[in-house]
Amino acid sequence: MFQKFFGLQGVPPAYRANFLHLYLDIGWFAVLSGSSINFQSIYAARLGANTFQIGLMSAIPALVSLLLAIPAGAWLTRRRVDKAVFWTAVLYRLGFLFWAFLPWLFQAQGQIWALTGIILLQAIPLTALSVGFNALFASAVPEEFRAPVAGTRNIVLSVAFMATSLFTGWLLNRMPFPLGYQIVFLIGFFGAAMSSLHLYFIRPLEAPPAPAAAVSRSGWLRLDIWRTPFRRTLLALLFFHFSQYLAIPLFPIAFVKQLRLSDENIGIGTALFYLTVLIGSTQLPRLVRFLSHKGVTGWGIVGMSLYPLLLAPASQVWQYYGISVLGGLVWALVGGAYANYLLENCPADDRPAHLAWYNLILNACILSGALIGSGLSENLGLAAALLIAAGLRAVAGLTLLRWG
Repeated sequence: MFQKFFGLQGVPPAYRANFLHLYLDIGWFAVLSGSSINFQSIYAARLGANTFQIGLMSAIPALVSLLLAIPAGAWLTRRRVDKAVFWTAVLYRLGFLFWAFLPWLFQAQGQIWALTGIILLQAIPLTALSVGFNALFASAVPEEFRAPVAGTRNIVLSVAFMATSLFTGWLLNRMPFPLGYQIVFLIGFFGAAMSSLHLYFIRPLEAPPAPAAAVSRSGWLRLDIWRTPFRRTLLALLFFHFSQYLAIPLFPIAFVKQLRLSDENIGIGTALFYLTVLIGSTQLPRLVRFLSHKGVTGWGIVGMSLYPLLLAPASQVWQYYGISVLGGLVWALVGGAYANYLLENCPADDRPAHLAWYNLILNACILSGALIGSGLSENLGLAAALLIAAGLRAVAGLTLLRWG
């Protein structure tokens, strides 16, 4: 049944188990994302968190990753990547359980800071998980199958995320605050646990490289990577992620304070976003064959500029729904292609070290983007900050197409 549902009939038997568990992993992760992660910043905003506090929740894990990404890459080169990914996933996702108990222990501001502290602790295993999962995906999925597998994962993510976000939005509108959020956080933890279970069954298809060889090239910092062609990929993705995360702390403030959306409105908008992610993902393999992973990524990033551009003047819920539809269609391109663009340019025999540097620049962008985005909003106003983020996204996409 699963093979028919996920279109595995034409896949060689040696690959089917990995593909199936990758699909089920992302499906359960979507339950976590559509509940706990989706409503974390909204919950903080309803507790009275300001832009700085919401930005800090994004910035602190990024700071931890900045400190630990390179050591995590070195640590992963000495271990089986599948086992390392599973255990770091378990440690990271265990933290979601504690979110549900915060209203029983603290008042509003205490909950905000306790939630920030839990996120800080979760960031330690998350750093190794983030580096390791891309390496595991590359070793578990042959190159010729990466585009269709990524597309199918996006489809599964979209369906599960839509269902979860619609249900949680509906639930939050009908349950008293904060009990509704406690239930939503428990649903998220269950999804996290099931996703981790499926990660356990994913196995690399190729023999891992000799572990000590990569580290000995240039020390554990691996500065030699910046003297290779991979440098261009890192710089292009650095610009993209900075422009991406500059806007992230602005969105929940726009939803709650500018548009005055209810939790159900946000759930519907999120469902619409992922509906068009689903539709766009069905066309991803065809677009990749026509434009390449690089082309799909670059033009998709240009398209991402439309979300903050159109959100800046929005004042009605129907505008939010329209922006969500357009944003999901564009994200289907970027979300399905950019990781494969990264892996195409990453040497197969030295992935953990190269991906550690990518994770480092990603989290540098999360950290700086969150703090600078919050600062722009405080000093220039929310609309101006959104317009700046839109302009930078458009330039980042064109830069990747030209020099990436």
